Amino acid sequence: MAPKVVPFRDGLVRPWSLAFLSDGSMLVTERPGRLRHVSADGATLSAPIAGVPADVFASSLKEDPPLQAGLFDVVLDPAFATNRRIYLSYVQRNSDSDSNGVVVWRGELTPDLRSLVNGRVIYTESPRIGGERNYGGKLLFDRGGYLLVTLGDRFEPDTRDQAQQPGSGLGKIVRLTTDGAPAPGNPVVSGGTPGLWSLGHRNPQGLAIHPVTGQLWESEHGPQGGDEINLVLPGGNYGWPRVSYGCEYETPIENCKPIGGGTSSGDQKAPLTWWGPPSIAPGGIAFYTGKGFPEWQGSLFVAALADKALWRLTLNGSTVLKRERLLDVGRRLRDVRQGPDGWLYLLTDEDAGQILRVQR
Repeated sequence: MAPKVVPFRDGLVRPWSLAFLSDGSMLVTERPGRLRHVSADGATLSAPIAGVPADVFASSLKEDPPLQAGLFDVVLDPAFATNRRIYLSYVQRNSDSDSNGVVVWRGELTPDLRSLVNGRVIYTESPRIGGERNYGGKLLFDRGGYLLVTLGDRFEPDTRDQAQQPGSGLGKIVRLTTDGAPAPGNPVVSGGTPGLWSLGHRNPQGLAIHPVTGQLWESEHGPQGGDEINLVLPGGNYGWPRVSYGCEYETPIENCKPIGGGTSSGDQKAPLTWWGPPSIAPGGIAFYTGKGFPEWQGSLFVAALADKALWRLTLNGSTVLKRERLLDVGRRLRDVRQGPDGWLYLLTDEDAGQILRVQR
C-alpha cells in the first residue's frame, strides 16, 4: 500500500517540536510558549503544562514575512526514566532592551504530566542582538549523552559574519553537558565560544544522528537558495557567509550570484546536497529505522516549510543517491519524527497547527 497522510491531532498553535514518551504519547511545543501532552492515540490534548518558563519571548504571528522568536525544541534527558528531566530551547529577551537570544532550560516533568518543576536556564547564547529571525534552536542528545544546540546567524547583514568568528555564539553548533557546561571531547578552537562544536552555519533547523555511524547530520536554511544537508564534523567550518549556494533575497533568481562569491573555499565543508534557488526551507530531519515502511530503511526524511512537502533522501553511506519530493502536503512542515509505532509524524507550521501521521 502507498503511504498516506492522515490527521492525527489538531488544536495546536504553531507546533515546533515533539518528544515521544515511553508509552507512545508525546510532548509538543507551541511557539507562542506552551507545552502540551498528546495521548498515544492522538485523542487527548492536554491543557498547557504548568511551569514552562514565563520569560519566553515570542514574535508576533501576524508579521509578513514572519518573525521567528518563541518556544522551540523539547528533548528528554537520556536518564528521563529516573530523573524526569526535559530540556527546552527558547528565545529570551533582555529586560532593558530589544536584544534577545536563545537559551536552554532544564526542568523536571511531574509524574502526572501536568507541571514542570525545579527549572533553570543552563545555557545562554552570547552575544544577544536585536532582530527576530534565524535562531536555530534545535536540540539533540548524541550517543555520548551530550546535548547539541544549534544557533543561527540571526539574519541581519551586519551580524552574519559572526558565524565565522569562533568566539561568537552566532552561526554555531555547541555541545554541552546536561548542566550546560562544555562537553568533554569537544574540538579545541582558540578563543571559541563555550561548547563550540562547529561553525559557519546560517540557520540550522534540523539535527539527526545517523543510526549506523553515529555521526551528526544537519539541515540548514540558505538565503534565496542554498538550503543544505550537512554531515557535521567536530571543528568543521560550513562556510557561511564566505561561501554559499544561495544569493541575496532581492536578487532576481535568474541572476543569482552566490553570497561570498563562490560555493567552495579552502577547508570549509561542502554540503552533502543542496537546493535552490528557490529554497525549500528545510525544517526537522529524521533517519528512518522503523518497520512500517521497510523500503525506506536508512532513508533521511526532510520536512520542508516553504516547499510544503516531505522529502526522502536515499543514501549510500554519506552519499545522497536520490532526492524525492515524496509527499506534497500543501502545508508548511516544521518537523518530522519517527514514532515508536514505525510511522512518521509531521508538524504543520500554522496558527491552526496539526500533527499528521504518514502510514499505510
